[in-house]
Amino acid sequence: QVQLVESGGGLVQPGGSLRLSCAASGSGFRVNAMAWYRQAPGKQRDLVAVIYSGGNTNYHDSVKGRFTISGDNAKNAVYLQMNSLKPEDTAVYYCFADVTPFGKLQNYRYWGQGTQVTVSS
Repeated sequence: QVQLVESGGGLVQPGGSLRLSCAASGSGFRVNAMAWYRQAPGKQRDLVAVIYSGGNTNYHDSVKGRFTISGDNAKNAVYLQMNSLKPEDTAVYYCFADVTPFGKLQNYRYWGQGTQVTVSS
């Protein structure tokens, strides 16, 4: 069983910065990818950024140039540095992990509990 523990959300003024962190607890698995999703009230959950085990990354167009995703393979952790935040970035941010247990072929997907990010003056 894998648990994702997030931290780093909060209230920030427009133009400010926040850094989200997420660590996957447990052992006996290989992380294939980790990502951040977000969901604003009344909207669907959207992919914000993803980082694959080889280091490749992808971003939603709305955050390119402002957000940076990074990972720490040794800690099974992922981070999201958010700069130049806008009110429309306000949402609950969810950590996501796609893992494969050692000796298995099937992938398993896990979600964190979510952390609120509010951008407001």
